[in-house]
Amino acid sequence: MNTALYKQMVKAQAKTIISYSVGSAFYIALIAAIYPSLADSKAINHYLQQLPSEILKAFNITGMGNLLEFIAGEYYGLLFILIGSIYCVTAANQLMARPIDRGWMAYLLATPNSRRTIAFTQALVLLTGLAAIDVLTTAAGFAADAWFVADDALDAERFLIMNAVGFLLFFAISGYSFFFSAMANDGRRALSLSGGATVLFYSLDLIGKLAEKAEWLRYGSIFAAFEPGNIAQGQAEWLPVSLLLFAIGVLGYTAGIGLFAKRDLPL
Repeated sequence: MNTALYKQMVKAQAKTIISYSVGSAFYIALIAAIYPSLADSKAINHYLQQLPSEILKAFNITGMGNLLEFIAGEYYGLLFILIGSIYCVTAANQLMARPIDRGWMAYLLATPNSRRTIAFTQALVLLTGLAAIDVLTTAAGFAADAWFVADDALDAERFLIMNAVGFLLFFAISGYSFFFSAMANDGRRALSLSGGATVLFYSLDLIGKLAEKAEWLRYGSIFAAFEPGNIAQGQAEWLPVSLLLFAIGVLGYTAGIGLFAKRDLPL
């Protein structure tokens, strides 16, 4: 890793990292804050009981039993995934594809640093942003529980597992996004590949949840590995899927760094 480059790129990405981190923290705090007023609502519980089981499964809605189940369905089932996925795709593009596309990668390559060092440093910047988003979201969840929920309803262990598996999901997404960004000469092409793969994976998972006969499609989606509703209820086999997500992320980053080190760049 090149320390000077790392500091410079983190500084350049600071506004983006802060905006995503604060946005994620704000949403989870907001959802936790409204939980006490809805927890005892018979109307909402009745409405949830009327929804088809496929809809509840698709969006990880497990009910209003406790705070963790509530935020699992209302935040981690969709908003958390959107925020993290968008960051992974766009940040990978900004750190790898855009410098190649706009030509200023040549300035980095002119320094006495190997291509592998440069790519590895950029990967660490991307992971730093992911870690910041996940850590601040976790901290905001605990803070909101302490401030807004009188009976301390948040199961700390399951909440930490939920955020850890969520981080590994984004580690996997950022891994293949980094690979595509290292492979493409055009920033738009990198965004299309990374974004397209992410939308495809999410669509396969969603269709598999909505249609029982198409449930096999979920085997082709990394999003099937993240089931916050089941984690909240203590029913998820989170360790095997965590290892799978970790392996996908490592493969993506390793392949991206290796490809960048060997390919011809249009500089």
